[in-house]
Amino acid sequence: MQTKFIFVTGGVVSSLGKGITAASLGRLLKCRGLRVFNQKFDPYINVDPGTMNPYQHGEVFVTDDGAETDLDLGHYERFIDESLTQACNVTSGRVYKTVIERERRGEYLGATIQVIPHITNEIKRNILLVSRQQNAPDVVITEIGGTVGDIESLPFMEAIRQMRAEVGFENSLYIHVTLVPYLSASGELKSKPTQNSVKELNGIGISPDILVCRCDHTLPADLKEKIGLYCNLGADRIFENQNARSIYEVPLLLHDEGLDDKVCELLGLPDTPCDLQEWKTMVDRQLHPVHEVTIALVGKYVELHDAYLSIVEALTHGGIASQADVKIRWIQSADLKEDNVAEKLKDCDGILVPGGFGTRGLEGKMLAIQYAREHGIPFLGICLGMQMAVIEFARHVLNLSDANTTEVNPHTNHPVIALMEDQDLGNLGHTMRLGKYRCTLVPGTRSYAAYKTQNIEERHRHRYEFNNEYRQRFMDAGMVVAGTNPDRNLVEIVELPDHPWFVAVQFHPELKSRPNRPHPLFRDFVAAALARQHTNPEY
Repeated sequence: MQTKFIFVTGGVVSSLGKGITAASLGRLLKCRGLRVFNQKFDPYINVDPGTMNPYQHGEVFVTDDGAETDLDLGHYERFIDESLTQACNVTSGRVYKTVIERERRGEYLGATIQVIPHITNEIKRNILLVSRQQNAPDVVITEIGGTVGDIESLPFMEAIRQMRAEVGFENSLYIHVTLVPYLSASGELKSKPTQNSVKELNGIGISPDILVCRCDHTLPADLKEKIGLYCNLGADRIFENQNARSIYEVPLLLHDEGLDDKVCELLGLPDTPCDLQEWKTMVDRQLHPVHEVTIALVGKYVELHDAYLSIVEALTHGGIASQADVKIRWIQSADLKEDNVAEKLKDCDGILVPGGFGTRGLEGKMLAIQYAREHGIPFLGICLGMQMAVIEFARHVLNLSDANTTEVNPHTNHPVIALMEDQDLGNLGHTMRLGKYRCTLVPGTRSYAAYKTQNIEERHRHRYEFNNEYRQRFMDAGMVVAGTNPDRNLVEIVELPDHPWFVAVQFHPELKSRPNRPHPLFRDFVAAALARQHTNPEY
């Protein structure tokens, strides 16, 4: 079967949920037995989000092949349960960089380089890239970032307009996500913003095949007909997407609306049943929890929750496995002091310290880790959180009072966290361990019990490593090295066996967690936090 292409655009306002719509459609088509890949095209000039401020952009999602991508790729992976690649996130910066480099090498034979055709051709090349790989997907869903009418997104709009002529009407579909606001003063749903957005889209040569309308209230049949009349669509191509109790409920709601049926009809896809039973069971467990557990997330970007989006979702997945509603207590690490750490953390069931870069808030993270270690509170450290756990142990158990990471203090007498010998910080975008690396687990450890296998692969995004010169001293003092990279003998996991549950990892397990397949470390971390409620006399 020839690959089908679905293009998802957005209008009226940003943050309407194009990404969740695209991811939900991917899940529905996958549940029909189709192989689906999602792409995100972002109009910003940065080459990738890797060096962008988390407060502006949210988290950086890392793929197996080491691409630093938009957080929407995390939604895609969690919904369609596929490992995406570098080809699945493309920015204006990357497109222009590629074209300019080709021009400098003379590959255009002296031609005048223009947005059309050179930039648009490069965009189309990236759209087609995943369909030309081995084991090509049946459907590629491409989300265009931004809002229709934005100047920076026009080359992408032009490229997807041209795609229809290249792959054919029968192999392409345009879905436009718009807003139908409710005015409480008049008690009415208003269709004019959607009409204007579609008019704007028509003005650049794209006529949407389907409208997905974000709304707070049910769209009555007569309003669907009105929208269809003004947008040149039948009412059967207008779908409502109301606010859901959980993002994982959205595929079920869109299926009830018949979105996947209409997509399959328009693209000539096989009319196979959509098996959503496993997904329904998972959503039901999430929406009807039996327990409640509180996890303190101690980070430096907590004012913007999207900076830790995958961690939040992975905690949710761990809660689903235990039928527990995970309540997150957001704690700014820079605000933690010796005189308030007990008050802020004493009634938490678990403590998680995530990754990050820079020096701000590190001492607060170590105070949280020390409190977890000394008071038997289940702890999960991720990336920088693992490094801080190592430093805290060095200072307060090994009595190496000035132990530190060379990222903070290059002149420390005890660099328990340091750069590898072959690293060079000349270009920040190329100095990290990025993407999938192997890890060998030690039998008998909590990590081995969680994974139930000795050889695993996890995704990384960091520069500094555990200094192997100190490994034996840590082990002699009771810290277990539970996992190492077999290729370079790098420490990947440390544990405290005499603690109820204390695991810290150099990689990012949250990036591989799925709602219907929680990551084993998050599953066991939430379970340990829940178990603490039954052993802690404070409860």
